[in-house]
Amino acid sequence: VQLQASGGGLVQAGGSLRLSCAASRKILRADRMAWYRQAPGKERRLVADITGGGITNYDDTVKGRFTISRDNAKNTMYLQMNNLIPEDTAVYYCNAHGLTTMTDMGDLVVDGEDYWGVGTQVTVSS
Repeated sequence: VQLQASGGGLVQAGGSLRLSCAASRKILRADRMAWYRQAPGKERRLVADITGGGITNYDDTVKGRFTISRDNAKNTMYLQMNNLIPEDTAVYYCNAHGLTTMTDMGDLVVDGEDYWGVGTQVTVSS
């Protein structure tokens, strides 16, 4: 399974962006999907995650500003980011774990792998 993150860009402080993470294969179930970010010179850290049951969790630095969601029909996960601040500047990565997917041939694939998308850059100017 390949994950493709998109939607990053340059925005002024106070602005909004919506990141998308599209999967290359139909996801029937995901134990957990998440967004991480990595700022220059810092470790990658969790921003938000969502369980297969729809339970969400946010880092304290983004609570009330960011919203994680999934659209199963579109096979896509989103991160709506509002009221952005310069400290949100980072490369954002999507992650998926514990997937049940369907191939183009209709085969079910169940695995416990960790999947990462290529990052998308978010830059917030002051």
